[in-house]
Amino acid sequence: MIIRLAERPDLDGVLALAVQVEEWFGPMVEEPGFHRAVEEHIRDARALVAVTPDGRILGGLLFGGDEPTYHVHWLVISEEARGTGVGRALMDEAMRRFVPGPGSIEVITFGADHPGAVTSGARVFYERLGFIPAEPAGPGPEGGSRQVYRRQVRVEGTS
Repeated sequence: MIIRLAERPDLDGVLALAVQVEEWFGPMVEEPGFHRAVEEHIRDARALVAVTPDGRILGGLLFGGDEPTYHVHWLVISEEARGTGVGRALMDEAMRRFVPGPGSIEVITFGADHPGAVTSGARVFYERLGFIPAEPAGPGPEGGSRQVYRRQVRVEGTS
C-alpha cells in the first residue's frame, strides 16, 4: 500500500469510495458541493489516498485547519480494506504532513445512537487513535446524530 497526495485523476476513485458510505453519511456522489470540496482539497494538497501498487484506491482522507486546530474533514476506507490498517496509515501520514505543531485534531463522526456508529467502526477507530468523544455536533444530512471527537497533539520534546 502506498499513501500519497491525491491528484486530479483520483477523483473518480474517491467518488467510488463515497458511494460505499452514502447510507451512513447521506448523498455525496451526486452533490456538486461534495465534488467541489474534494477538488479543492486535492488542489490545496490537503487530500491523501491509499492505493495498491497497481493504483486501486483503498481509502481517502480530506484534511484541513491551521495550528492549533486541525480537522479531519472526511476519511473513508473501501469495504474490502476496512480493518487492515489503511485508516491508521492515512491518519499517520496526515499527522506527518499536515500537523507541524501542538494543538488538537477534531473530527465529526457518528453519535453513539447512530446505526453507522457500530457498523462502520468509526468511533472505535478514532478512540484507538487517541481521540476522545467531546461535544455533540449537528445532525448529518441523513438526519443521524453526530459527535465531535478530539485528540490533543504534542510535539516531541515538549511537555
